[in-house]
Amino acid sequence: MPKVKVPRKSTSVDMTAMTDVAFLLLTFFMLATQFKPDEPVSVNAPSSVAEVPIPDVDIMTITISQDGRVFFSMEGQQYKEELIKKMSALKQVPMTADEIKSFSLMSSFGVPFSQLRSLLAQKPEDRAKFNQSGIPCDSLNNELGDWIWQSRLANNKVRVAIKGDQDANFPVVKRVIATLQEKKVNRFNFITNMSTETVEK
Repeated sequence: MPKVKVPRKSTSVDMTAMTDVAFLLLTFFMLATQFKPDEPVSVNAPSSVAEVPIPDVDIMTITISQDGRVFFSMEGQQYKEELIKKMSALKQVPMTADEIKSFSLMSSFGVPFSQLRSLLAQKPEDRAKFNQSGIPCDSLNNELGDWIWQSRLANNKVRVAIKGDQDANFPVVKRVIATLQEKKVNRFNFITNMSTETVEK
């Protein structure tokens, strides 16, 4: 009895469609990814076991450096434009359209309002060299309180996060928290690094 020959089928698979999908996904992630903006000061945050993520939108960040300087940042370009307009009116210092646009594109700053225009006049790549002395937050000149209050007026959904260096001066941290409480901000987050140590029960 003759054997029946089973026809062999080709084992090659057309990978064109999969390659197209891979390149489309790669292109999407490259265009949609937001790179971390350059910060004017590096902060070594303390460790913590908390796993509560900080939101990406509607967030105001107050950064405290190791030497006690205070920096401010806010998410949302349109909110930052509204914020600088309100601060300009409050301080009675008119800002040009270019300065407003430049402020809305800036990630973080730490200068008194009197030096802000000088900072905005710098090119983005030169701002790292600018000597930022920190936003005043003492009892005589508490500009940080003005930035916090005007930020809440610009975006009433804004949430506050404090990012302090683990070796930061404690009185400065205390003044920042007191300023938040003066402006009726009693809920805020501390940004920390994940602790590598296991918690003993």
